[in-house]
Amino acid sequence: MELLPLLLAGSLLFTVAAPARDITSVCASQIRDFPHRNSSGLHLILHHPQSPCSPAPLPSDLPFSTILSHDDARAAHLASRLATSNDAPLRRPTSLRKKAAAGDHFGDSLATVPLSPGASIGVGNYITQLGLGTPATSYAMVIDTGSSLTWLQCSPCVVSCHRQAGPLFDPRASSTYAAVPCSASQCDELEAATLNPSACSVSNVCVYQASYGDSSFSVGYLSRDTVSFGSSRFPGFYYGCGQDNEGLFGRSAGLIGLARNKLSLLSQLAPSLGYSFSYCLPTSASTGHLTIGSYNPGQYSYTPMASSSLDASLYFVTLSGMSVGGSPLAVSPSEYSSLPTIIDSGTVITRLPTSVYSALSEAVAAAMGGAARAPAFSILDTCFEGQASRLRAPAVGMAFAGGAALKLPTRNVLIDVDDSTTCLAFAPTDSTAIVGNTQQQTFSVVYDVARSRIGFAAGGCS
Repeated sequence: MELLPLLLAGSLLFTVAAPARDITSVCASQIRDFPHRNSSGLHLILHHPQSPCSPAPLPSDLPFSTILSHDDARAAHLASRLATSNDAPLRRPTSLRKKAAAGDHFGDSLATVPLSPGASIGVGNYITQLGLGTPATSYAMVIDTGSSLTWLQCSPCVVSCHRQAGPLFDPRASSTYAAVPCSASQCDELEAATLNPSACSVSNVCVYQASYGDSSFSVGYLSRDTVSFGSSRFPGFYYGCGQDNEGLFGRSAGLIGLARNKLSLLSQLAPSLGYSFSYCLPTSASTGHLTIGSYNPGQYSYTPMASSSLDASLYFVTLSGMSVGGSPLAVSPSEYSSLPTIIDSGTVITRLPTSVYSALSEAVAAAMGGAARAPAFSILDTCFEGQASRLRAPAVGMAFAGGAALKLPTRNVLIDVDDSTTCLAFAPTDSTAIVGNTQQQTFSVVYDVARSRIGFAAGGCS
């Protein structure tokens, strides 16, 4: 994924106001000592998707309406994963065809299989870097708690590759690369990880197919190689080597999956680092971090990971209450848990049950009575004239089962949609509630899968 929701005005002001040499200096100071591993885990730097320091930024002129459109697609398809009936597969089958050199599976013709919709990658995902191969080469990757399989674009890119920062990964240049055969157990686990069945190439290499709700997708070969972060190397890592990659991924090389699944980066590194991770999602003018492994348990307030049979890979929580300016919303307590609620790193706008949202909108508007109202903008209907930094919004509290709480200041309550309008960064839903990354921004959030709990702490990016 701190204007996590891609505060265009903020990022543009930052880039215009600072000379290139100053930005380079700022960026260099921000990434000093990253990545590294110590007794408290593996520490990686995180960049906002439109930070000038990001190794793979989104276009600075990307309209905020486009951001919201993709965010809505992501929310809708996260909800579709929890629906009792399966959506029909997308009629966008893939077939990778190229004449193969002798003994080269990268020229294989792959089976054609319709792709089923998954969660939209959207444009709210944060960026870090991952090293792959021997010798290791570093690649800019988006992180996603709603996805399991890690994949990146690979040479020779038989069908299509989107434009990425830096060169493609060339598996033939890595002495530790291996293609995964169709008989491997990891091939059987792909359907749970990607929501699509695996396929098999003519050379008996396992084919993965990862598809997303906004029609983005990646198809290629399930592979195994050494993954590295700084000087820390982890051999035998399973990932997707993409040969047909199409959609809105920015200039990243691929995606790091952090969901609860055997093939996720988290699960594969758990034997070495432990089954937990934490992050602080930064603003566009700062940097955050992703830590895999142990953490300081005393700094957090915790809520249990809610159990759900709807999708075992997602992270569910139980929202128990909300307040505005310290006063509880005028809704029945049962309304907060009327829908399944997930916490997600890639959804920009938080979705609330409609009755809860309506009460929140009314209370915030009343508390900001002196602010001139502005027309609705896309999915955001509680808007005001001006910029969030120049308005005084009431503190919004989000309480969770077990006593965990988020006390949200203005930067986590309002989001600028253009240079003269700001809106409440929440939206209503009748399907799946989502705690989005605007509300998580600058907080430290820990996902302790081993203890089945999620924790929150203020001041996480400092």
